[in-house]
Amino acid sequence: MIRQPEKLRNIGIIAHIDAGKTTVTERMLFLSGTKHKVGRVDYGNTTTDDDKEEQERGITIFSACVTFPWNDIRVNLLDTPGHVDFTAEVERCLRVLDGAVVVFSAREGVEAQSETVWRQADKYEVPRIAFINKMDREGAEFERVFGQINERLGANPLAIEIPVGEGPSHVTNPFRGVIDLVRMKLVTYELESEGKVFSEHDVPEDQLENALLWRETLIDELSNHSEKLMELALGEQEIPEDLIHEVLREATLSRSIQPVLCGSALHGIGVQPLLDGVCRYLPSPLDVPSVRGTNPFKKKTEEERSPSEKDPFCGLVFKVLPAKTGDLYWIRVYSGALKSNSRMLCPGKDKKENVAQLWQIHATKKDRDGQVDEVGFGDIVGVIGPRFAITGDTLCDPKAPIELESISFPETVLEMAIEPESTAERKKLADTLEMLKRQDPTFKAKENEETGQTLIGGMGELHLEVIKNRLLRDFNLDVKVHKPRVSYRETIENRIEVTGECHRQIAGQQLFARVRVRMEPAANDTAIEVKNGVEPEALPAEFSEAALVELKGRCEGGGPIGSFPLTQLKVTLLEGEMNLEQSNETAFTIAAADAFEKALHAAGPILLEPVMKLSITTPDEYYGDFIGDLSQRRSKIVETDNRGGVSVIEAHAPLAELFGYSGAMRSLSQGRAGASMEPLEYAAAPPSVASTFAL
Repeated sequence: MIRQPEKLRNIGIIAHIDAGKTTVTERMLFLSGTKHKVGRVDYGNTTTDDDKEEQERGITIFSACVTFPWNDIRVNLLDTPGHVDFTAEVERCLRVLDGAVVVFSAREGVEAQSETVWRQADKYEVPRIAFINKMDREGAEFERVFGQINERLGANPLAIEIPVGEGPSHVTNPFRGVIDLVRMKLVTYELESEGKVFSEHDVPEDQLENALLWRETLIDELSNHSEKLMELALGEQEIPEDLIHEVLREATLSRSIQPVLCGSALHGIGVQPLLDGVCRYLPSPLDVPSVRGTNPFKKKTEEERSPSEKDPFCGLVFKVLPAKTGDLYWIRVYSGALKSNSRMLCPGKDKKENVAQLWQIHATKKDRDGQVDEVGFGDIVGVIGPRFAITGDTLCDPKAPIELESISFPETVLEMAIEPESTAERKKLADTLEMLKRQDPTFKAKENEETGQTLIGGMGELHLEVIKNRLLRDFNLDVKVHKPRVSYRETIENRIEVTGECHRQIAGQQLFARVRVRMEPAANDTAIEVKNGVEPEALPAEFSEAALVELKGRCEGGGPIGSFPLTQLKVTLLEGEMNLEQSNETAFTIAAADAFEKALHAAGPILLEPVMKLSITTPDEYYGDFIGDLSQRRSKIVETDNRGGVSVIEAHAPLAELFGYSGAMRSLSQGRAGASMEPLEYAAAPPSVASTFAL
């Protein structure tokens, strides 16, 4: 079933935790007729939060895909998590989406994770519209949040709706509807209809002056994007609605503006106009530029695929859901068509993959009635059959190889040791961990051969807690779980050149080799770099290659402080000296190892610790308590702000000092404060911390 690409919208719902993403998704499903009853997050019965862990915690952990109609448009919607521990789910979705709806709470405004997801959308050049939700909450302020979108996100928000009233029913001027600035109409909703029934009225006199001011701002901004609209505005002539929508669409697609709507998803207010905005202003697959990649079999020749049925098939795997009956691969189709019972190429693995079945996706599962024979470019589909591809891999027509840019994910910052209680459990654990790694690219697992423990790595305490619960409850594993620990790194402080030598007798043969190596700190965005600086004629290729292989292997080992992974390191092989009778590859391997160890110790090894960006929102009366507590946690206060009786503190703090911070925060504020954190950087740990790992 090939859908018309001009009538497709691939969108994501992204936001800070608790802004109302899943509630917005539920309301969209209900209003489109896909669901007959609205699910509630606090009842644990929403469509997209269908995992036990999500239902118990009341948060989204795994991205979920739903498809539904709105008028004559088909919407593929990805609901994403808001918690920073699961930011990889947002990353992989934005990589393949054409547009996004960014949800903000009218009370909390732009929060830490709001900034993160906005930056991710910027990275992938995703056009977006904003929805200021929870206008019926105590403390809701439309203009404050609108201003924050502009100031804190560096965006260009443009209101196409404004609220009438703010806050719950008991306040003086409660939220009771929205004013459509394009049509200059007041829109009110019948709460009993769950947002399905609404009525339009002329703008009331007491709201008219404010509405005209916002309308003037709207027209002024759009005049910068259309000469025709500017001429009508200067001539004080009536501007057709269709022209306003057309210019809004063009400016949104170019990411020059972000239309802003508002409402209350919980009560269905404003969600119908939001759906109209998705269809009117966000791109179809035809509006998306061609994708670029390389042909890995022709010396990295650049290739391009247009959103067209005439171009050969190519698609990107952006999620894998393991299952006993066959893993379900989520694929975004960029060009051509994909048919069931076909074979495609995975150029990253140089393997042919079977495409046995194609399925529409409903939440995180196959849609029971959604098996299809064929999908066209621009669509998102679930595929059963591939075996080798992983998240970020390309599938393409074997006759037209292309490899698209993969998806990059952040490094893990926490580790936790687990031990199987028996030999039988060890094999079961290994299989389960492999399955989890296919599902979650930010989950790491490696076995320590010395201790017999398996170290699993994640993005934070909640991430590891969820994985632990899955291992114990979902997979019934009999394992012992230890407390999480910080994932440190090691690097060096100075640049140094050393000489490594081999003067050994092995199996009766005297061996000789000498190499000179330079070791230096690398740029922060470079993990490890090993280069060959030896002139080709100065040393046989097999000798220099043996030395380089050894240097690379040593870089992948642990550092001298606590055997933590090395990072931000650049190693260059400068020269080598040989003897015709006594030199071979083994000799150069030994000399390179000697040089590496000398350099690593002489260059001033330093311990790096993960530093988190911490954002705290607290009532003013607890501000001083939080500042005092943060100073004891080796934190640096970066910024403070006051928002009408609520203080916002942004700090940079070492992750090691933030274990159990949610409990400490509750005791400091009697449960009234909130906090979020995200990885910021790896920074040098103080000597007092490094000394605890001295070998």
